[in-house]
Amino acid sequence: MRFIYLCFSPKLNRLGSNFFKKSVLLFFINFLFSTFSIVAVDQVSGTVGSAGASCISGSVIISDIYPGLGAVHTQSYWHSSNQELAGDMMIQGHSPSYIIDQLVLNDVSNNPSIRQYGIVTLLSIGSQDAYTGENCFDWKGHKVGDNYSIQGNILLSSDILESMENNFLNFQGSFEQKIMHSLQGANVAGADIRCLDGETSSISAFIRIAYIDDLQSNLTMDLNVNYTPEGSEPIDSLQVLFDSWISENIEFGFGDINSDQTVDILDVVMLVSFVLDGAIIDLQQSLSSNLNGDIFLNIQDIIILINLILG
Repeated sequence: MRFIYLCFSPKLNRLGSNFFKKSVLLFFINFLFSTFSIVAVDQVSGTVGSAGASCISGSVIISDIYPGLGAVHTQSYWHSSNQELAGDMMIQGHSPSYIIDQLVLNDVSNNPSIRQYGIVTLLSIGSQDAYTGENCFDWKGHKVGDNYSIQGNILLSSDILESMENNFLNFQGSFEQKIMHSLQGANVAGADIRCLDGETSSISAFIRIAYIDDLQSNLTMDLNVNYTPEGSEPIDSLQVLFDSWISENIEFGFGDINSDQTVDILDVVMLVSFVLDGAIIDLQQSLSSNLNGDIFLNIQDIIILINLILG
């Protein structure tokens, strides 16, 4: 165990107890695993997603993905024993709410009030839950919906999580894109308030995607910006890695949504189902459908596709 000694001279002591309290508080805040993050699952394809960022390096440590099962985020005073316990219970098939109850009851330091958790599974019932201890640093909180959990602490305000949630729910594209777009919702200066002076959201950021047949040690997508120098935005750097991964791994043709090497009425039918019926869409289909280059699939894409077919 490492011990740290704080020594103050009489001259420094004359600055007063408030200076001491603020200095010690800042010291400990900078060693917390605080962050903003999202975990989510796609019940149809069995895909699991995890993304987050923090004003410390190496924030990816909070993320454990179990392909075909779900994902666990343990943050705020992160401890490996709590994370391992959550993973063991997920492997045993327990629900997120049960896992969180056990984490609270069996906290490694008997102090769950300083922890924060977000858990999702591919169980058809009760597939998501979150927990924010009352002694996490403000602003703190979480937002839970069908198949996702978004959580954060030491945030600029509740707007950070609300923006992440809105981006996740309203992006018209693939599951992978929705996860990345959710993280972009927190791409504002001081999202993690410790990075406000540097005018970035954070220092490190990550996104991880597991398809149902992946190995835990070999995920389909495992992108990590472990550290960025002052003034560099890690979410932007992560977006570059994300876009590069797509260009290297996904083959698609604009308008050829069903991948039959022909752009025809069958592609129009499929695009209409995405736009009007909210049909499930995979990454290749999303890229082929987004003909006008914005973040939404809409009537404009349908018109462009019809014009392509008509020449």
